[in-house]
Amino acid sequence: MKEFPKSLIYYLIIIIILSACGLFSTYHKGKKTKNFDGSRFLNRTPMPNNFLDFLKWKLSFSAKAWPEWININQKKIVQERVFGDKAVFTFVNHSTVLIQVSGTNIITDPVWSERVSPYKFIGPKRHKDPGVKLEDLPQIDIILISHNHYDHLDIDTLLAINKKQDTDPIILIGLGNDKLLLDEGIQNFKTMDWNESFKHEGITYHFVESQHWSSRGLFDKNKTLWGSFVIDYGQGKFFFAGDTGYFEGFKEIGNKFGPFQLSLIPIGAYEPRWFMKFQHINPKESVQVFKDLRSQYAIGIHWGTFQLTDEALDEPVRHLNTELESAAVSRERFYYLENGEHLSIPIK
Repeated sequence: MKEFPKSLIYYLIIIIILSACGLFSTYHKGKKTKNFDGSRFLNRTPMPNNFLDFLKWKLSFSAKAWPEWININQKKIVQERVFGDKAVFTFVNHSTVLIQVSGTNIITDPVWSERVSPYKFIGPKRHKDPGVKLEDLPQIDIILISHNHYDHLDIDTLLAINKKQDTDPIILIGLGNDKLLLDEGIQNFKTMDWNESFKHEGITYHFVESQHWSSRGLFDKNKTLWGSFVIDYGQGKFFFAGDTGYFEGFKEIGNKFGPFQLSLIPIGAYEPRWFMKFQHINPKESVQVFKDLRSQYAIGIHWGTFQLTDEALDEPVRHLNTELESAAVSRERFYYLENGEHLSIPIK
């Protein structure tokens, strides 16, 4: 029998004590709906995992080793703004992608912090630099936040972006995150329910359903809303999945909004499947999502920078290649990029 490590005991004690002291965003204003029971938000299919399952996973000691550090060449953004008959997608890291289209700069789940954790001294630490230095970002107009987990909602990064710009970008985020942002002095945001839309400078942003959950501590689970985004720029549409397990809603989104010109689809953080399948898709499911959405192109996100789950660093791309071949999908349609690399696609 494997010995229970003292470091894990200390880690859990710290998490429990400090999480109990936190004040987190919650949403209490809505009437009961299919996705809100009056206190917490709901997936259409309940997620069975609980804290004991989390402990069972962590005590299995099955995580593959990652390199301590991977050197990359940080790159400059080629154009301050992109107009005309193309769109440019720059993969920064994890789920952070700069989208440049129709003169607008959009960034998804921006994370530049060293750790994705409530604490500076513990929690998942990056294994690569962001592919673009934060100070080299162009002026950002719109920030899309899929949900409030620390690897997607990074307060320090949001504050840094606001500080470097003359005009604060507009943050679009799920219901219930008002208090968290206001407490940090962030005011230029709009909270959204599933199927709500927001239009700015000719681009419409639809907040749509995903299968996931939310929390920034142990006692605020599902008190704020998670989701994905449809970006309709008039001549076509892009999709940003955020974080999600596989569910039938992807086919519905594809039927309602598709076809998409390009989709940002997670490919990593999926092992062990018994625990992760309800909240994170694996590469086989990523290819299915690509098909469900009727997407012309895709970029794989949510991999390669922070070790959040058990698979090896390069396993998502190896697994993706296998699944693309099996599904007869060309590698020239579903891309994976290194931090800082960009993809330019023609638009109508």
